[in-house]
Amino acid sequence: MMDASELLGTAVADLALVQDVEHAQHIIRSAARQLANAHGSTVVLLEDGHCFYADEDAVSPLWKGQRFPLRRCISGWSILNRRPAIVPDIQFDERVPQEAYRPTFVKSLAIVPMRVEQPLGAIGVYWIQPHRVTDEELAPLQALAEAAGAALARLMASRAAGPVRTEAVSAPA
Repeated sequence: MMDASELLGTAVADLALVQDVEHAQHIIRSAARQLANAHGSTVVLLEDGHCFYADEDAVSPLWKGQRFPLRRCISGWSILNRRPAIVPDIQFDERVPQEAYRPTFVKSLAIVPMRVEQPLGAIGVYWIQPHRVTDEELAPLQALAEAAGAALARLMASRAAGPVRTEAVSAPA
């Protein structure tokens, strides 16, 4: 079994060479879940003012294929604020839309924006029980998110017409 630095190195190398968005999403979601030792992970893309849950790897279904208004979900909060959202227990965080989480296994989460300077989405990781994310867990997720953002931006730019577009995010008010 690979340690976190080997896993991250492999994912970053794979993302540098990947040729399509779907394969990139698979690399991102799989690496994120393993790096965080989480029960689930998602790849969230910024799309027309919404968070589009493009892919997931989880013990049970989450939100794959669904869209949520950017300002009404915690992934959107992370994207708009250009920083991680760390939630040890979702019951006690007003940024978490309880109605969207109630049918899932999620009790705790961490969301990291992809491409902090010009976010194009986020990576979410989720746990079945309350969990306090450590700096040792967060740092590799942030490194993965930067590599993922660079890969997705490259792939989206080369894909002239497609369902996924990047868009600028204004600075938080």
